[in-house]
Amino acid sequence: MFHTYDESLDWIHSRLRFGIKPGLNRMKWMLEKLDHPQKKIKAVHVGGTNGKGSTVAYCRSILVEAGYEVGTFTSPYIEQFNERISLNGRPISDDEITSLVNTIKPLADELEETELGSPTEFEIITAMAIYYFGVMNPVDITVFEVGLGGRYDSTNVIEPILTVITNVGMDHTQILGNSLEEIAYEKAGIIKQSTPIFTAVKDDRAFKVIQKEAKEKEAQLLQLGHDFVVKDILSTEYSESFAYKSVTETIENLEIRLLGHHQIENAAGAVAALLWLHGQGTIRLNKEVIRAGLVKANWPGRLEVLQKEPTIMVDGAHNPEGLRALTAALENRFFGKKLKVVFAALKDKDLTEMCTILNDMNAELYVTEFDFPRAATAEEFKKMTGNQTIITHSDWKILINNLKNTMQYNEVLVVTGSLYFISLVRPFLKDQIAKLNIE
Repeated sequence: MFHTYDESLDWIHSRLRFGIKPGLNRMKWMLEKLDHPQKKIKAVHVGGTNGKGSTVAYCRSILVEAGYEVGTFTSPYIEQFNERISLNGRPISDDEITSLVNTIKPLADELEETELGSPTEFEIITAMAIYYFGVMNPVDITVFEVGLGGRYDSTNVIEPILTVITNVGMDHTQILGNSLEEIAYEKAGIIKQSTPIFTAVKDDRAFKVIQKEAKEKEAQLLQLGHDFVVKDILSTEYSESFAYKSVTETIENLEIRLLGHHQIENAAGAVAALLWLHGQGTIRLNKEVIRAGLVKANWPGRLEVLQKEPTIMVDGAHNPEGLRALTAALENRFFGKKLKVVFAALKDKDLTEMCTILNDMNAELYVTEFDFPRAATAEEFKKMTGNQTIITHSDWKILINNLKNTMQYNEVLVVTGSLYFISLVRPFLKDQIAKLNIE
């Protein structure tokens, strides 16, 4: 029995020693012991390589605007651990985390003695979220983000009312496979029998894999660019606007504050999915609710502007797909300004392709490192790029402070890379900017 939040969190994080163990049997075992809380949840399941968290944020914001109580499960966290399990966008309390741990820990101890072995950290947190929304605090609707892949991800024990696959790119290749087709197969594993699937996947090879799975599961498949489209796109430095159109619905003058064309696609996928639920009578929406929900949607650490003049941004571009989206967004809205990019990554990512993308950026490049078991050192990464013009610094705080304090009006500072890195940088930068404004 744990009595404090810190004790509970220490126990959860101690499960990291069990690493990543794809498979659903441990989850099914725990949920059976908990009397199948997943069956009591009305859930939307969101998978894909990038854009999962943003899509969750759009869905949540629209549903909250419509008056629904909405639970979300996301990963990783940017500001505090509790945000992984949130209610209407607010992280659950420390006491609720402690209560959940005291419910799950005896099961984890018992499971450890079986042939299935010890549950991982992510399995523990997933079980906590399912129990919370199924038993402790039932809500109108939940939105669950896939952790890794899909087919054997811990979240794939839920029974969703619809599924979203944002896109498919090369990430986690050591686990999911070395081709888009193999990765798409893992992502498509969240498609359920007769449950509609919405996707923004464009690559033909990946889409055909998803299409095949949907057909086998008799799941209605709706694709961005075919069944629903975006048009009249307009980008400003700090927002995007567009129109959404499908066979049954046209909504003009939609605006989002999350930047980049990829965010328009994520928003369109969320709108399409929720409009389908509206058409089924599961929820009630109108155009004004959708407009207001989209413009209020927030997702920290994704092309997030922390300071406007001069511009300082953070972005968790932790894989090639994300880095390409960042590059396109910067070129689109900061043309003519001097870009300074600070990057730090995990060494188990596809760094070769990321090196190429970074080298092609029209920017002054800085590489740093951070305290994390899988983090690449600055010198390791510079060597991989083969780019002698890259400036390295082992202390990211000193580097970022130096760059921030010497910025000119026409410069843009972008700190990017691993989301674990961004979770450290973001509060540090916000604190430094706040102190500067006070002075």
